[in-house]
Amino acid sequence: MKIVPYRGWNNNLCLSNDVAEVIVTLDVGPRIISYRLLNGVNVLKNYDSQMGGTGEPEWQIRGGHRFWIAPEDLTRTYYPDNRPVRWEPLGDLAARFIPPPEVEYGLQKIMEIQLDQRSSRLDVKLQVTNIGTAPTELAPWGPTVLAPGGVEIIPLPPKRPHPGHPRNARSPADFAPNQELILWPYFDFADNRWTFGSRYIFLRQDVNRGPTKIGLAHRMGWVGYLNSGTLFVKRFDYREGAVYPDLGTRYQTFSNQDMLEMETVGELTTLQVGESATLIESWELFSPVPDIHSEDDVDRYIVPLVAGT
Repeated sequence: MKIVPYRGWNNNLCLSNDVAEVIVTLDVGPRIISYRLLNGVNVLKNYDSQMGGTGEPEWQIRGGHRFWIAPEDLTRTYYPDNRPVRWEPLGDLAARFIPPPEVEYGLQKIMEIQLDQRSSRLDVKLQVTNIGTAPTELAPWGPTVLAPGGVEIIPLPPKRPHPGHPRNARSPADFAPNQELILWPYFDFADNRWTFGSRYIFLRQDVNRGPTKIGLAHRMGWVGYLNSGTLFVKRFDYREGAVYPDLGTRYQTFSNQDMLEMETVGELTTLQVGESATLIESWELFSPVPDIHSEDDVDRYIVPLVAGT
């Protein structure tokens, strides 16, 4: 655990072990701006023109992993996190990051991370507290901006055969839907970056194509992004009966010509004054991983890595 310079910022916290390294900005953010295997490259996108900047009056995408507030609006979601961040150690490879309070909206955000002692696993916790004077409705939101050139892998629930006749059904669930797919207005079914298979959805980042986005309830527990032989895995849970923003999306993914974004969204709740909401996820890196060209390739190369940890 040490303070290091990174791409124009003098103050960044670096956590590393014999396997992986993670860097979090302290002059702005906090943003997890770099995450890599020690012998590998940063899997997160960095916007070159925004590196090293501080104090900008407007929100900057910068790249990496950020802390947003859902549902998306043009005010508190895009609050400019461009001021210095306090931090404190929570252990050998764990730290808490405390940005200045967002007094305009009565919110205090806190990010905590913990790097495993012997692997690339990184646990990420986002917590927002209502420090205002009235209740407020929100959900914590954790978009992760990945470097261009990869393919996203989203596992689907197992298929279930139609019972054919009511007498063959074991329960009403045999006739009920078990998936939710939410489409943004700029999504296009003819967009060939997407492949909707029987076991997985694939989204290929394309440096020549503009925005596309979908959302899912996503009960499968993980998603992955394979880029130049390195697999980034993000894990998170799903709570049945919970209310999630944007028509029930626990997970959202967005891509344009610059990057691909993997976004977890917490439960939509009304926070009373002094109450907090939390979003937790964990990350992992694997390399080298062969390119995938089919669902069978995912079962052969990706699933054993995810299941093995």
